[in-house]
Amino acid sequence: MNDNFLNNSFAILGAGRSGFALAKYLSDKGAKVFLSDENSESKLKYIDVNVLNKMKIGYEFGGHSHKVYGYDVIVKSPGIPMEAEVILNSIKNKKKVYGEVEVAYRFCPCPVIAITGTNGKTTTTILTGEIFKNAGFDVKVCGNVGLAFSEVLNDLTEKSIVILEASSYQLESTEKFKPAVSVFLNFTEDHLSWHKTMENYFRSKMKIAMNQDENDLFIFNYDDEYIRNNFNDCNVIADKAAFTLSDELMDEFLTSGCYLKNNMIYYFDNQKNELDKIINSTEVFIKGRHNIANAMASIITAKRFNISNEVINKTLKTFKGVEHRIEFVKEINGVKYYNDSKATNIDSALVGIQSFDKNIILIMGGQDMEVDFAPLEQLMSQKVKQIIAIGESKNQISEFFNDKVNTIKADSLEVAVDIANKKSLKGDVVLFSPAFKSFDMFENFEHRGNEFKKFVNSLK
Repeated sequence: MNDNFLNNSFAILGAGRSGFALAKYLSDKGAKVFLSDENSESKLKYIDVNVLNKMKIGYEFGGHSHKVYGYDVIVKSPGIPMEAEVILNSIKNKKKVYGEVEVAYRFCPCPVIAITGTNGKTTTTILTGEIFKNAGFDVKVCGNVGLAFSEVLNDLTEKSIVILEASSYQLESTEKFKPAVSVFLNFTEDHLSWHKTMENYFRSKMKIAMNQDENDLFIFNYDDEYIRNNFNDCNVIADKAAFTLSDELMDEFLTSGCYLKNNMIYYFDNQKNELDKIINSTEVFIKGRHNIANAMASIITAKRFNISNEVINKTLKTFKGVEHRIEFVKEINGVKYYNDSKATNIDSALVGIQSFDKNIILIMGGQDMEVDFAPLEQLMSQKVKQIIAIGESKNQISEFFNDKVNTIKADSLEVAVDIANKKSLKGDVVLFSPAFKSFDMFENFEHRGNEFKKFVNSLK
């Protein structure tokens, strides 16, 4: 418990899940708390005004007023950019500005495993949680993956483990956040409308490791050239581990790591001079080479906590993955349907397509935005037999791909599923991997994925 930190008063900007949870936690610990949100009360689905009144938490909805500057610490929602007027004014008024992850960490009594990356965070976070749970640890999985960090604080003891999915939005507003293990899965161009440059985006991600010391572990993707060539510029002094889908990993500066050789995943520990066979990659239940990389990150993390090979092996054979990420839905007449609605950018869709050998009927499209289809071009020609384009971006998709892969435009996702059903043959894969955000037709990617599954399950 960080008692000195509790001597501050807190203005929490953003009354979503994490903001509401943190307000209750801090108030319960005796701190003076004020909750502010730009939205009206009717649009805030997590807020219970009766609870706020009972706990004597001050609040305002419909905009951030001057009242917030009367508090010592400003806690911003991840959705509020650092250049927002309320944040700039807070800094001008010499207020400390943090995110919920930073504040929750100040009160966390146990080790934190933090996982970031452009893609694969959710799968790796949940998989790691399953391995630790199967090994008998009191584990709390939270962050960007569901429960807010603040929501699990009251359930933690010194023997607990927090496994935290951390986005760049959350990491950029940390100061003392120091996980025992940090994982950086991959890094590709994304969120540049927020971070402005790749350098800013990378430094936000690397805040996951900047406070770590020699007792901690930084795990990174050795195959990611950007991470491999740039992480040293951030003065990481933690032990370093890496994973690769290539043959043996020989760098002497690594304390441990994983590599893939003849389909076998090996784990090595240079400090103990150990080399273990963990599992044949063909036995890992979740599909795709990217998921072998995710599994390796989880393996290295688990071995850091001395979890047995047997527990790791059994979990990898049975873990069925994350909803909306290359999620198997149903097999109909020998055709397998997969929901990859979480693929909201080109890189994510690329990973989805790479997960299958060939004969893919691909449903893609969503909120129109300017994209570069070039990374998909060769893969489409090799693996995709039919594209069904939907949403605002369907014309853009059709114009680029129609002379390379047969492309049909559909007026809705339901129509697209029906077309896919009629055109598919035994042995085909129908993959819904949109490559675009969902907001043109759906509330979010979860809503979009659930609709896809509903339409697939209604097929005869």
